[in-house]
Amino acid sequence: MSRCILGQLLVCLFVLAGSYSQAWSQSTLFNGVEVPGIVIKHSPASSDIYLGSPSLVVLDNGDYVVSHDYFGSGTSGPARTDIYRSTDQGQTWTLSSVLFNQYWSNLFVHDDDVYILGTSGGYNDLVIRKSTNGGATWTTPSNSTNGVIREATATVAYHTAPVPVVIAEGRVWRAFEDNGAGGGWPGHFRAGMMSAPVGSDLLNAANWTYTNVLEADESWLPYNPQVPENGGYFRGWLEGNAVVGPDGQVVNVLRVDVESGRPEHAAIARVQDMNTLTIDPDSDIVPMNGASKKFTIRYSEQTGTYWTLSNIINIKNYDPTTLPNRIRNIVAVMQSTNLTDWTVEQVVLEDLSDVDHIGFQYLDWQFDGRDMIAVSRTAHPDGLGGADNYHDSNFITFHSFEDILPELALEGDLNGDGFVGLDDLDIVLGAWNQSVPPADASADPSGDGFVGLDDLDIVLNNWNAGTPSAGDMDIPEPAAFTCFLISTFIAMHRRF
Repeated sequence: MSRCILGQLLVCLFVLAGSYSQAWSQSTLFNGVEVPGIVIKHSPASSDIYLGSPSLVVLDNGDYVVSHDYFGSGTSGPARTDIYRSTDQGQTWTLSSVLFNQYWSNLFVHDDDVYILGTSGGYNDLVIRKSTNGGATWTTPSNSTNGVIREATATVAYHTAPVPVVIAEGRVWRAFEDNGAGGGWPGHFRAGMMSAPVGSDLLNAANWTYTNVLEADESWLPYNPQVPENGGYFRGWLEGNAVVGPDGQVVNVLRVDVESGRPEHAAIARVQDMNTLTIDPDSDIVPMNGASKKFTIRYSEQTGTYWTLSNIINIKNYDPTTLPNRIRNIVAVMQSTNLTDWTVEQVVLEDLSDVDHIGFQYLDWQFDGRDMIAVSRTAHPDGLGGADNYHDSNFITFHSFEDILPELALEGDLNGDGFVGLDDLDIVLGAWNQSVPPADASADPSGDGFVGLDDLDIVLNNWNAGTPSAGDMDIPEPAAFTCFLISTFIAMHRRF
């Protein structure tokens, strides 16, 4: 049995058994306690100041920038968000700026500038800032032309979180909520989408357009599907993800809060145009493990699929009398082809020792090659009494989960040795001018059924890519190799 087939069978057996492979990130020794990840910020529970809303972007030069805010009874004054930067792939972090009147915010990079978008403090105005120097300094929102993009009213204010921004149909898209439905959390949230033209001044409120907002209905998850008027367990929705669906339609994939003992679901609201958001509860409320907690969805061009980090629930940590939104001590990588069916790929963080006081939550993340890098609002033992509870986080931590995405075949590597060189060129030249079959199909990387210039171009355009083995170390220098190719072409034309 080949190693590939054996590996697939082992993965299937692990999934069927309810176990998952694990990719653990680096940990930090903090006051004698091992804390998963690299600690960016710590605030002891005794301060009654807790750390929230982590967000992460990767700059064009490879630096990482992280933001987070503060909450809890120990905070005072205007809402505060701190900005950190790492120039060594997350190993060390430096505080680069402090923003006041900025809360529940996400970072994103657009046209080489860094933006942060959230509220001005709790349920309040929607505000956005821009940095042209990687987060060191920022604009200050003061009116509708420089960052106050939607003002709260006496009856309606706005809520956001570190949620994704996507570009589609020539516009910048993002989800938001308001509290206009009335009542308490989370039933008071109404879901909407906002967008602005690509290339417009994102600090100018006049450039932003908002859809209608949708109220949730508990009967969307009825106790008895035959009698929906009897109510259900859909308690509310929030913290939506702007995503381009597989059909090219922009959608808002939302966290759904459900009652104790009920399965978790996500909701998919659909953008019909820049003013209109709709949902069909019969088809757009979908099962999703972990979806009663905040999650971030991003699309991988490499795999053609959607990915997220989710606080999944399993038999090892699930008490059916506990609200699912309170179980946050396991983080799993999940993948989907269609946003409606999600597969757990592997567990990347897990601590089953104390579900009431440990949480890895609100993870924002980015792809970095084949890795996923993430920041977490973390509640964990710290040698000082630990967190007050799973929710009131005492850490912001950085994590790098390696080799999550599958390794792509190296284009031009015809013999599969992980390097494009003379052996691959020999394969093409050895089958030159032949059809496939009878020639070896590996000699036809273009897939056109004929070994010729298109196949030679693929090898030459990827020349020296990959990691050479000891036998490949004596590779001709570019100038010498150019002479070699000229002589090869002369020989080929004489021969054929």
